[in-house]
Amino acid sequence: MRLLLLTWEFPPSVIGGLGRHVDRLSEALVADGHEVHVLTRAAPDEAVETHEGNLHVHRVSDGGIDVHLDGFVQYVVNLNGKLLEKGHEFFNAEDFDLIHAHDWLVAHVADDLRRAYGVPLVSTIHATEYGRHQGWLPNDMNRRIHQIDCGLAHISRRVITCSDYMEEQIRSIFDLPAFKIRVIRNGVAVRIDPCCDPVEKTRHTVLFVGRLEYEKGVQTIIEAAPRVIDQLPHTRFLVAGHGTYEDDLRKQVATLGLSHSFEFLGFVEESEMSALYQQASLLVAPSIYEPFGLVVLEAMACGIPVVVGDTGGLRELVQHGENGLRIPPERVRLLSFTIIRVLTDVSLRRRLIEGGLQSVAELSWDQIARRTVAVYQEAIDENAAGSGIEEKRLSLVWKESAAYRDAIRFDTSVNSEDEDSECEASS
Repeated sequence: MRLLLLTWEFPPSVIGGLGRHVDRLSEALVADGHEVHVLTRAAPDEAVETHEGNLHVHRVSDGGIDVHLDGFVQYVVNLNGKLLEKGHEFFNAEDFDLIHAHDWLVAHVADDLRRAYGVPLVSTIHATEYGRHQGWLPNDMNRRIHQIDCGLAHISRRVITCSDYMEEQIRSIFDLPAFKIRVIRNGVAVRIDPCCDPVEKTRHTVLFVGRLEYEKGVQTIIEAAPRVIDQLPHTRFLVAGHGTYEDDLRKQVATLGLSHSFEFLGFVEESEMSALYQQASLLVAPSIYEPFGLVVLEAMACGIPVVVGDTGGLRELVQHGENGLRIPPERVRLLSFTIIRVLTDVSLRRRLIEGGLQSVAELSWDQIARRTVAVYQEAIDENAAGSGIEEKRLSLVWKESAAYRDAIRFDTSVNSEDEDSECEASS
């Protein structure tokens, strides 16, 4: 197959797990004999075009990301316009068998291209705005993103999710028929040979890796830290990643007088992740909302015990007491007790490490690529058969006019209470 993958992030420009997912998937698809073109953004100083065998990465200049909400809206509008222009160049030069879109940030270019060229669309929804805000959509922008998520799901021949939890969520909140959804869990590729016995590290290091957003629960780690430090004074906390909540987290650390124990590392390059995992005694992922939790798999593969929030896809990854520990989100005292327990109980650490290594042994990306190709084939066959599956035209989101390519897509002055919007009704 000749495949076009659309994603707003791709290594080395990675914000969260989505970029690593597309990277691993594209490599595995190429290894399986397919020709893969990835269309994404280019950060400053990145090569616009790279080619390695049958993997072709095409980047458009994004002018730099503004993570603040108003700036981000305009950023997404501009990015989709540039991606669409490049996408038309591809289709004018050669045919593609299928488009695979990853999340709402590329929904509009995906819709334009599939309509213009009659190519089937598969989408992977990695997370939802509804889930990030625990079912509350507080403003017009949140509601608009929710509608775009919903629109992308409905116009796709198939929708892939990374967990049973996400399958249930999008089927419910988007009113999506179950036959369109396929669950394909993430794989794991990071493996290291620890520089020392992970049970016997000379200094306790608690690691968090991920986007710095409220739903990731880093604030709970910070609140739990004083009790941990009181019992284990030399414990340090490493926070890898960035996001819109970073300033609040830094202020929280300073207010609690923990600056000597916390280090914010910012974005960590993929090539440096193994060295970071080598430093860790424990990975903590106390998410309030988590569709999957790729970093948890990576930590397990590196022989690091994990403590996670008892929520979402993490419940499917972590069997409590066997390959990790789960605690209810936002339980500060319980989190501090659990961190201390894992850092000091050698037999428990060994059991969790061994269980984690066993859990990831069969989660290879080549298996995931083959399952994904099977979904592609379903979409291609259905598209060729002209099955007439109803595509719900969302009057608020999917404009069929020239204004479609303008900022109307994110124009929050459009009445978000439009009763004709099926996605608005389904939320």
